[in-house]
Amino acid sequence: MPAFEIKPLNPETYRKQTRRSTLIVAVTFVVLAMGLSTAAVAMFGEPGGDNLRLNIAGVAIGLGVTVLLVRLVYWQQPWMASAAYGWRLKRALMSVTNVMHHVKAGVAIEDPTAMKLLRFYHQGLEQMHQLDANSGSLLEMRAEIEQHRSAMEAARLDVDQPRLEPGWIETVKKIDAVK
Repeated sequence: MPAFEIKPLNPETYRKQTRRSTLIVAVTFVVLAMGLSTAAVAMFGEPGGDNLRLNIAGVAIGLGVTVLLVRLVYWQQPWMASAAYGWRLKRALMSVTNVMHHVKAGVAIEDPTAMKLLRFYHQGLEQMHQLDANSGSLLEMRAEIEQHRSAMEAARLDVDQPRLEPGWIETVKKIDAVK
């Protein structure tokens, strides 16, 4: 996994930009799906016949073309930057979630890499919840986050961990395997 860095974003601006990019992608899909379905029925359909398969094929092809457009064209556009950032943030958090048992085992033995990885995870979760305006779920974790922050300060580790280093996850897996 490539390195990921948490960037400061204004939640209101983020939500406005992601709504806009979502609307653009949705309109693209609708236009392509309807257009391709209509074209398929016009070219290959039977007047008054059962053209359901052609309509479904048009929608499926429209979906495929939309996915390709998003990945190959839209993803690099400035108006898609907030949505792309949010997607990368959630992927980074999921990569940590997938090895959380290793992370917690490393934190239990006060391994610095595991402690930094968990702190990155907490900071990423805080940002994700702020961006999505979902602070309620974060309240449940507040005590755990503060306890871990205090443990990092006691270990004299930097509590600001905005960057997920590519090797941290593999390192934490190895530490837990040795234990």
